[in-house]
Amino acid sequence: MARLLDTGNVWWQSFDHPTDTVLASMKLGLDRETGINRIIRSWKSPDDPATGDTSYYLDPNGSPQLMLYKGQTKKWRSGMWNGRGFTSIFNTSVVNDDNESTVVWGVTDPTIIFRIYTHPSGNVRRATWNGQRGEWFESFYMPKDPCDYYGQCGPNGNCDPNRDAGEFVCSCIPGFEPKILADWSMNDGSSGCVRKRSRNSSCGRDGEGFVKLENAKVPDSMTGRLNKGMYLDMCRQECLKNCSCTAYASSDLASGIGCVTLYGDLLDTRVFADGGQDLYVRVDAIELDNKLGQGGFGSVYKGRLLDGREIAVKRLSRTSRQGTEEFKNEVQLVSKLQHNNLARLFGCCIHGEEKMLVYEYLPNKSLDFFIFDKIEGTGLDWKTRFNIIIGTARGLLYLHQDSRLKIIHRDLKASNVLLDATMNPKISDFGMARMFEHDQMEANTNRVVGTYGYMAPEYAMEGMYSMKSDVYSFGVMTLEIVSGRRSNHYNQESSSLGLIDLSWDMWKEGKALDVMDSSTIASESYFKDQVMRCIQIGLLCIQESPKDRPTMSNVVFMLVNATSVLPSPKKPAFISKRKFVDPDSAAAAAGPTVPSINNVSITDLEAR
Repeated sequence: MARLLDTGNVWWQSFDHPTDTVLASMKLGLDRETGINRIIRSWKSPDDPATGDTSYYLDPNGSPQLMLYKGQTKKWRSGMWNGRGFTSIFNTSVVNDDNESTVVWGVTDPTIIFRIYTHPSGNVRRATWNGQRGEWFESFYMPKDPCDYYGQCGPNGNCDPNRDAGEFVCSCIPGFEPKILADWSMNDGSSGCVRKRSRNSSCGRDGEGFVKLENAKVPDSMTGRLNKGMYLDMCRQECLKNCSCTAYASSDLASGIGCVTLYGDLLDTRVFADGGQDLYVRVDAIELDNKLGQGGFGSVYKGRLLDGREIAVKRLSRTSRQGTEEFKNEVQLVSKLQHNNLARLFGCCIHGEEKMLVYEYLPNKSLDFFIFDKIEGTGLDWKTRFNIIIGTARGLLYLHQDSRLKIIHRDLKASNVLLDATMNPKISDFGMARMFEHDQMEANTNRVVGTYGYMAPEYAMEGMYSMKSDVYSFGVMTLEIVSGRRSNHYNQESSSLGLIDLSWDMWKEGKALDVMDSSTIASESYFKDQVMRCIQIGLLCIQESPKDRPTMSNVVFMLVNATSVLPSPKKPAFISKRKFVDPDSAAAAAGPTVPSINNVSITDLEAR
């Protein structure tokens, strides 16, 4: 009689012959000694256990990566193993040597029972057993968002699901341009991108280099070469020697030794709000020189006027959703504004399909570069953070009240606040701004634009915007500056959905300082009362009802007058009392609340 072990395995090694399911400690992948390749395949249908056409396996070629197929079509891949894990896949370990190339899923609590299985619909799921309820609780599935689907933006395309509301998720990787512009204009990036044509290709010449794409899923490594003994700088030199090499990345973040060089088209690249890794893309010298950055609307380059003034040229991409109307709107508005906390516009150019804006050059990039980067954030002490909060508030007050015009920005966020040489903040990007009459209080739009996490509820759900919409965005950004966290980032350790939930919970419990960025705390150069005041002001600005939020004149007054008494904030907007149970915790296995949901607001935005 075969003996069943506690792990669920049978003595005759049933784990070597999986069907549609993988369990904890079970290997998936290739045993090079026996030739056994463990693959899981779905049922034909939920009611028919015959072998279906959805398969899930570990690809041993190059750097190992998990692959999901529907028939012969690639549906999703995990991204390559980077020495620490796969992107978006938790508690895995990989062995890749001469004997095997396998992956194993683990648990932090051995009493937890879970399974990874393929579903006939074409996805892979993770479910945890709830013993008390006698049922499986599904906690994970892939593909999930549009950018999870393999090759969503075609060869040399980059998929970003965190774009502004209504904006196309696809863009070309630096150094490339749309292959079929007409398709991209219709929000179809499947044709991908091709290398930009250059009169003088710099391959093998001085000046050629690489642009770093952060928080990326490294492209499909099937065309790559794994170099286990190379440091990144050695990998860079190796890539420069071969004109077919298009990119490189670290293959082992844990040790720092090892890299993968990629050749030909870069397939299935995407970026994440958090996570991912650095990808270094090869570009011609002409692309590399003076390029300051790249955003959703195009690239920004450094230049110099004839009189010697340094400038930043914002060149809109041809596939940008900012059309001529928004472009002219930005020019007309910004040209009439002059304030120390607003980016100054020098001029513009419209020639055929080319649209460019010429701004003053600000050497310290944007605010998000500092507050969301663990390394750069260490150089941002509390005094600087507080001055940025006050400066941004003054710039917004000028727009709302003190300028000749009454302007609602509609897209205030950390990436739209630029920093000059002295770290003085300057609000930029007025493409979505709207001008009000001085007696006008609010307006309505059928086209909701902006960035998820910063949009006020009345704007996101009803299209109603006003000065209080900007106040809401300012409140979110203030909490981001204090905490160093993104507003839409889920923090698993706090069991909270995001920054707003965390800030509100900590405030109610009298632990508001726990929200503060750890790098600022380590510097011991902050004033607790000042930090508490900023958190409270941030919460006042994100209250659910617009009438409860302060005006920007009140915000500035509260910031600069340390003795002024602040009202207690009411419940913020978009608060959800949903507590997710970690599927690897004892509560998930035995607790009766998996999960509980109460008072959930759902916003469904549809672009036109």
